[in-house]
Amino acid sequence: MRFKKLIAVIAVLSMALVACTETSGSTTTQAGGGGGSTLAAIQARGTLNCGVNNAVPGFGFVDADGNYSGFDIDFCKALAAAVFGDATKVTYVPLTAQQRFTALQGREIDVLIRNTTFTATRDGSLASTFATTTFYDGQGMMVRTGEFDTIDDMADTTICVLSGTTTEVNLAIRMTGITHTAQTYENNDQLQAAFIAGTCDGWTSDKSQLAAQRSAYPESSGGPAALEILEETFSKEPLGPAVLDGDSQWAQIVNWVVLATIAAEELGVNQGNVGSFGESTNNAIRRLLGLDITTDAGTAPFDPGLGLPTDFARKVVEAVGNYGEIYDRHVGPNTPLGVPRGLNNLWTNGGLLYSPPYS
Repeated sequence: MRFKKLIAVIAVLSMALVACTETSGSTTTQAGGGGGSTLAAIQARGTLNCGVNNAVPGFGFVDADGNYSGFDIDFCKALAAAVFGDATKVTYVPLTAQQRFTALQGREIDVLIRNTTFTATRDGSLASTFATTTFYDGQGMMVRTGEFDTIDDMADTTICVLSGTTTEVNLAIRMTGITHTAQTYENNDQLQAAFIAGTCDGWTSDKSQLAAQRSAYPESSGGPAALEILEETFSKEPLGPAVLDGDSQWAQIVNWVVLATIAAEELGVNQGNVGSFGESTNNAIRRLLGLDITTDAGTAPFDPGLGLPTDFARKVVEAVGNYGEIYDRHVGPNTPLGVPRGLNNLWTNGGLLYSPPYS
């Protein structure tokens, strides 16, 4: 009998120990960003810390007056609009390719929106959670106009590439069996200077970045016409926002802010008409914009439980427009970059953009 009591006591203590361990683990996760602590910290700070590029026209660029603009910058603004109702409440943190994940892991930024490729290693080994892809890209090669017809013609050349990027690995794979020298640089300014000086025969990066650098190539060196981007695309580069592992609420917020811009385009909601749907009978639009809908439970705005105002998507579209507007404003066919929508079109138009139901 005494032995059975002893066993019972041990069992109770074991259960208590497990409970304490689980509680401790939960507390650790909470302190590390779990359970919504990132959103709370951002709200308390009063600004969103967004890790960006500052040297790629069309995506992330800062002018002489310190103003940031670009495709990625608009998604920083979209997040600020969703969280604060004010797209200006962003602190932009410019980062090199080598700095970006260290900054995310060190909590110097709340989100990384800097032409960053979603890969298994980054998802699994760098404590990062990626949101919906904002730009489907692929690696290419830029050369001086008329010097090479294909990448296979580039034997015994020097090809310049940014360090700390997926492009280094992709280049090595593509150039298997082709003698070449890979020359790395930390940022695009250094790489461009080397290209102008004749150090580089080729410049490899995501095609969107090559188009951006080509569009701003100095007129003193021949301007955009002095460069051409070869036709071949030799990698998949899904680019999108990344957040630190451990806070599912914040990851969901970033994800659904991106999806809100896609859903808005699908539903025909844009920056110009977003305020005109008060009398709409389309419940998909009403849910997205935080307008009252009638259900068996009564009449109220739809709340998906993200911890944001129910009309966050309306504020996003008011601030930056839908996905198509963001794209066309910064990188589309009528911009200096001139990048066709292609894979970055809605699924109904042959692209890969597809938003889950907002319901």
